[in-house]
Amino acid sequence: MKFRPLHDRVVIRRLNAEEKTKGGIIIPDTAQEKPMEGEVVAAGPGARNEAGQIVALEVKAGDRILFGKWSGTEVKIDGEELLIMKESDIMGIVTGTPAAPAKKK
Repeated sequence: MKFRPLHDRVVIRRLNAEEKTKGGIIIPDTAQEKPMEGEVVAAGPGARNEAGQIVALEVKAGDRILFGKWSGTEVKIDGEELLIMKESDIMGIVTGTPAAPAKKK
């Protein structure tokens, strides 16, 4: 099945949560929090402004994004758990590699 979101909605696949802490402690599945980072699978064409023109979305398929903990609606499509949310629920696009944590003095 193919799914195409409408208007300013975005389909997101959550990225896997870390299974170990930095100290090497393994976190069981039941104690892991759902990650707030994901990959855009599909995006709608955009929302209409007051003049009736379609304003394109800033995110596109393949973008790595951050979103709020309780954002979106969970759905299951072809056996895969995905999230559908409005673009306004997305906090930002992650680019490049994450910065290294600051060293303590």
